[in-house]
Amino acid sequence: MKQKNVQTSNLKRFKYLDLIVCLAVTMDIVSNTTAAKITSFSIFTVSVTVLYFPLTYIFGDILTEVYGYKYARRATWIIITAQIIASLIYQLVVILPPSPGFIGNEAYTLVFSQAPRIVIGGLIGLFVGNFVNDFTMAKMKLVTKGKYLWTRTIGSTIAGQCVDTALFYVIALSNVIPSGLLVNAILSGWFLKSLVETLMTPVTYIVVRRLKQLEHEDYYDYQTNFNPLILG
Repeated sequence: MKQKNVQTSNLKRFKYLDLIVCLAVTMDIVSNTTAAKITSFSIFTVSVTVLYFPLTYIFGDILTEVYGYKYARRATWIIITAQIIASLIYQLVVILPPSPGFIGNEAYTLVFSQAPRIVIGGLIGLFVGNFVNDFTMAKMKLVTKGKYLWTRTIGSTIAGQCVDTALFYVIALSNVIPSGLLVNAILSGWFLKSLVETLMTPVTYIVVRRLKQLEHEDYYDYQTNFNPLILG
């Protein structure tokens, strides 16, 4: 029988781990940069990121399910670091004066100028939401003994997206938009992001199953320290 919690896992070299982390970082930065684009889906008026931001949670699910919670936590810290660096560079782009004759400065300023509370709201929402998602995923895997993957992917996303969406909107937009609209935006965003995750469940199943075969890993977090502040 395969041992499900291999203590030597820390010594392994995984072939696809870095690729998954890279994709997670990319999707999160893209989501942060394009979040201001508002669109409508039927009765919902939301950011376009509801279509692809849930992918960051899918990557978190994959990392936790295959490699273990500590790798998902490590990815979260990498994403946060990348977001901070990107935000600082965006501000530099906005601050630097345009060259005479350059006509695109207003567009750059409009897209890349970010209010501090929006950046802070995004980072706090990301950190807490990812922790809730990955913690829920890891604990549910132990409870279900590795069965019923769909309950973990959907359950963890519902919990993580709820916290992430609520924190971001409350920190970034409270007292900026009416309270009723704020609550509606939180509920709409939470619902649509969770819906995307649910619809992507078959794809998650395929990726997880294949990665476990290729990496020869199926980690169970029996002895894991779940402190989100640990960097390693």
